[in-house]
Amino acid sequence: MPVTTTTDLFRLQAPSPEDMVSFHEDGYLALPDVLGDEALGGLIDEILAHETVAEFLSKPEPEREAGLGIRNWDNKQFWSDQLFDAPFVSALLQALNSDGFHFCHSTIGLTSRGAERLRFHQDHHHWNHDNQINIEERDRWYIQMLYYPVGFTRGDAELYVIPGSHRVAPLPHVTGESLLVGEHDEEAERHLDFRALELPPGSMVFLNARCFHGVSPKPADSTQEYRILFNYVFKEIGPPHRYTQPIPPHWLEGASAYRRSLFDREAYSPEIWPLTNK
Repeated sequence: MPVTTTTDLFRLQAPSPEDMVSFHEDGYLALPDVLGDEALGGLIDEILAHETVAEFLSKPEPEREAGLGIRNWDNKQFWSDQLFDAPFVSALLQALNSDGFHFCHSTIGLTSRGAERLRFHQDHHHWNHDNQINIEERDRWYIQMLYYPVGFTRGDAELYVIPGSHRVAPLPHVTGESLLVGEHDEEAERHLDFRALELPPGSMVFLNARCFHGVSPKPADSTQEYRILFNYVFKEIGPPHRYTQPIPPHWLEGASAYRRSLFDREAYSPEIWPLTNK
């Protein structure tokens, strides 16, 4: 049964006013070394014990695929269960001007040596489809909390972002390339350029999903065997996004009123809105 009493996962209790100014200006907030040591070790152990991850890593490295992606991550254990509503997680969401949030879904990703780059993209699904419900929801928050338990260095599967790109309506003609050649600077009210991040183990990136981001290749001779990412996604109260998952019944056992409010929403289905583009 999941444990719903939070402990000190994070080194911070709340973002500073300066943190939130930076988030609104750039579309993301990098939080280096924000996970406590015990929580970090526990989360890594839980991920490596995940059946699919363990099977992937049991193969000799030359036989592995370039990466592994798991959606949804449902078998939460002691530490991962607390990341729905830990005080710092709740403080980040509550610092945004919103009607409240629902949990959307969570994922695990491993990037192996030799992986190719992930091109610049944005992840706000209501901009990728053209139903009336999508159009009405496009300006509501869609938040990703990207955790990097083993960190990454520049040039080695690092996250790169285009600060300020969240201010550009991500219509089909908007691409990473068009953002970087100045075509959308006027709409963004700033010069747009990319920024390559470097983060130590235990870091998190608080990301407005409309902010364009990508990942560099992971060299075949990287000193890091694999990079780990896990992602908790929250959407502003309203209709489901493309990957808003069903809530496993055991997640509700012993849940607080606040946690129940995060889970009190519909999962995505084509009957609510059909896929129109991708």
